[in-house]
Amino acid sequence: MPIREYQGKRPKVAQSAYVDDTALVLGDAQVDEDVSIWPMAVVRGDVNSIVIGQGSNIQDGAVLHGTHDSKYSPGGFSLRVGQYVTVGHRAILHACKVGDHCLVGMAATVMDGAVLEQRLMVGAGALVTSGQRLQEGYLYCGVPARRQRRLRLQEMEYLEYSALHYMRLKDEYLQAG
Repeated sequence: MPIREYQGKRPKVAQSAYVDDTALVLGDAQVDEDVSIWPMAVVRGDVNSIVIGQGSNIQDGAVLHGTHDSKYSPGGFSLRVGQYVTVGHRAILHACKVGDHCLVGMAATVMDGAVLEQRLMVGAGALVTSGQRLQEGYLYCGVPARRQRRLRLQEMEYLEYSALHYMRLKDEYLQAG
């Protein structure tokens, strides 16, 4: 079952969202309108809350999780994904904030307390370290992630295109049943 309650908290999934049968959305998670969560993705709201904003897509094998409250992390960290965000295959978002219209590349990792401002790209395989803040309008690559260059106009346009493409694709899946 892809949508599961945990300790009395059941995910809130919008009617127009798509959650693949092999994905898992658990606990304190909010999945807004037109979101798509693809095969084998995990949205684990067991130790802190997760919000995935309208029109975002969480691709195959991605893992989304928060951090619990402890002496090492007072209050813990929730996870917030903005609107129209593309999270690539096998990416990991852990207790961070991702602004609107971002793209997190395949197998990239974004760690606790990191903040991605809006309209930026994190390259495939990059590691955004704990507490790192990425500025709007740039491409970030590497381990650890470093600002490479300003996004080109075509790349800025692609941020919206990618989200809209996945919204159309999830509609096809929903119509097919």
